[in-house]
Amino acid sequence: MKNQETLKVLLVGETWIVSKFHIKGFDVVPLGGYEDFSIYFREALQKYADLEVDHLPNHLALSMFPQTLEELKKYDVLILSDVGRNTLTLYPDVFRVPMGKDKLTLIRDFVAKGGALVMCGGWMSFQGFRAMANYHGSPVEEALPVHIQTTDDRVETTEGVKPEILLPEHPALKGIPLREWPLFLGYNKLKAKVGAETIAKFGEDVFIAVWEYEKGRSMAFSSDMAPHWGTAFVNWQYYAQFWYQSLKWLAKR
Repeated sequence: MKNQETLKVLLVGETWIVSKFHIKGFDVVPLGGYEDFSIYFREALQKYADLEVDHLPNHLALSMFPQTLEELKKYDVLILSDVGRNTLTLYPDVFRVPMGKDKLTLIRDFVAKGGALVMCGGWMSFQGFRAMANYHGSPVEEALPVHIQTTDDRVETTEGVKPEILLPEHPALKGIPLREWPLFLGYNKLKAKVGAETIAKFGEDVFIAVWEYEKGRSMAFSSDMAPHWGTAFVNWQYYAQFWYQSLKWLAKR
């Protein structure tokens, strides 16, 4: 069981395996690699002694994501960031009938029974690149404070866009100067649901929205917690403070 004094967070996603070729004239050199951008979040939040972050990379989420409500309730907050619907829906053995628990319904029920959920933006978040993230119409969308569109929802802003803060007094933004937010290089295009609070926006689109879903709380953060959209964000002096205060509010601490 979790220590009641420690805020426990499960971060799922923000990793990918790289396969590429360097072609040098006649010669072709195959290269492999692994990228883990969760490190920006995990390292920044290490300074808070009452916060514990477990990370589940994408390649392990298929087999290691909690399969019961009891397992998931060991955490106060679940963060999904750049992890597509298929990764959470399917199991390694796709030819077993039944494969297992519907994990998207499990996430919705986790929030309904008092847990907290954050979805952060990215190419494999919300609807995502070529609509491949595909959370529209899912139980996860039910628990989020935003409507997810049916098509590719990415907005790329190469010059950067600065958010407009609508609720500067919200606990997630406590002590953060209104005008000092960094530029973001993109976001997922979202619309707030009736009953949701839009804390900040990009033009007419949601940047940060929150709401109460039955006994729990959830947040949609439409840009990235890491590069590339969040390249300036991760170096911002208030990055860790924003996330820490957001997590505390979501967990009703």
